Amino acid sequence: MATSHQEAREALGVRLRELRQDSRLTQRRLADLADWHESKVSKIEHGRQTPSEDDIRAWCRLVGAEDHLPDLIATVRNITSAYREWRREWRAGAHRRQRAFAAQEAETRLFRIFEPIVIPGLLQTREYAAQRFRDNIAFHGTGGDVETAVQARMDRQDILRRGNRDRRFHMVVCEVALTIGLADADVLVGQLERLLTLSIMPRLSLGVIPTRVRHRRAPHHGFWVLDERLVLVETAAAELAITQPREIAVYVQEFDWLASSAVYGPAARDLINGAIRTLEAS
Repeated sequence: MATSHQEAREALGVRLRELRQDSRLTQRRLADLADWHESKVSKIEHGRQTPSEDDIRAWCRLVGAEDHLPDLIATVRNITSAYREWRREWRAGAHRRQRAFAAQEAETRLFRIFEPIVIPGLLQTREYAAQRFRDNIAFHGTGGDVETAVQARMDRQDILRRGNRDRRFHMVVCEVALTIGLADADVLVGQLERLLTLSIMPRLSLGVIPTRVRHRRAPHHGFWVLDERLVLVETAAAELAITQPREIAVYVQEFDWLASSAVYGPAARDLINGAIRTLEAS
């Protein structure tokens, strides 16, 4: 099934193809006039490549459709915002992305968060967060101020205690997230002790999916559902922002199925305490 991002790119390609056809230019002629490879025109028109804003300006100028330019530029910007490449995001500064997250979260009343192997950012300790930022910056090779990014993440966590009293957080992690070596053992122990403290918060429902329990759904990847208006999905290369209602509904169902395999309250705390004992003995 095509994603909303892909559908938007395909719809843009159809509009651009119609404008080209109205001008009676062939793909080859348009490519020649723009000094592009002919395949670029075909890829754009079939939704296999997102045109840049400069591409759109050249396209409209060459097909005599300058009056369509503002709307097409806005469309490209919407498509781009739905696909945030991590390398570009990290280069701009990790703290900026944290502040953008905070703005999205301030509008949200119900958080449904699933992370198979990472502790969710809103629950992370400063030390755990620092390790995650250092590793991600190293992976993408962008450099950056780790401390500024960590502080921005810590500031985000104020939402757990302040603001709308009706705001609720339902977070689910897999048991492996409690001990997987994404940080040193002492950092993980501190992180798990924080989970124990936060797990008794009235507005937080923290679930842990035991490794050997019967899983109704395979835990493919992490995702955040903000109310029923936005889903954020992290891939290795980018973050996807999903806004199509039918796709959001799929992620809501995915979360419900995953959550049904989790344990909560004392049972979840037993798993966390067991993980602490394992780490301290290692």
